[in-house]
Amino acid sequence: MNNITIAITDDDALIVSLLEGYLQSIEGIEVLLTANSGEQLLNLLSEAPALPQIILLDLKMSGMDGIEVTQHLKDNYPDIKVIVISSHYQRLFMGFMLKTGVAAFLPKGISPLELIDIIRIVQKQGYYFKDDQMEALREQIPAKAPKPLLQDEELLSEREIDVLKLICQQKTAKEIGEILFITQRTAEGHKNNLFVKTGAKNIAGLVIYAIQQDIIRIEELPVI
Repeated sequence: MNNITIAITDDDALIVSLLEGYLQSIEGIEVLLTANSGEQLLNLLSEAPALPQIILLDLKMSGMDGIEVTQHLKDNYPDIKVIVISSHYQRLFMGFMLKTGVAAFLPKGISPLELIDIIRIVQKQGYYFKDDQMEALREQIPAKAPKPLLQDEELLSEREIDVLKLICQQKTAKEIGEILFITQRTAEGHKNNLFVKTGAKNIAGLVIYAIQQDIIRIEELPVI
């Protein structure tokens, strides 16, 4: 099994050092790089021979803050999953954070063991919702949000909707193929089409789109 590769960015050097030491001790996880500012992170990414799969990111930092960094990552490194860990955590920010491309939003008081579990979940399914965040999303996303008027060529096909529902249920391309009796490659093709048609940059974006378009209800999302 390949290691989950991680980058850590926080303007508190002690937190970075302690977190790096802890994560490096966990089997299956490898810390590729660390940074003490958003600017330093982006510079390191531009020169890195290999990109991390997940970035653990502080929200409030001097200079470029976590929101600005996330937007840059969304535009330039869409395959990198971002887990924001912040002392400024408020569940009311959840809807906004997901729309910026964050895969998980966590308080800094989270336990190390729980963080490891969440890292693995995000790597597998692309996002992580805590129970209280699910409640916040119910409050922040209108139950009857108007659907945008799309051109015919932009509408999702029935098969794409089936695939989208299964993505929201945490199914992998291989599992989707088995359920829908299609090849894994075909399932990946439908997934790529969903990104193009919805404008989503990651799995969390697809989930938000599905909720907003009444394709799936928040109550139907699996609870970890």
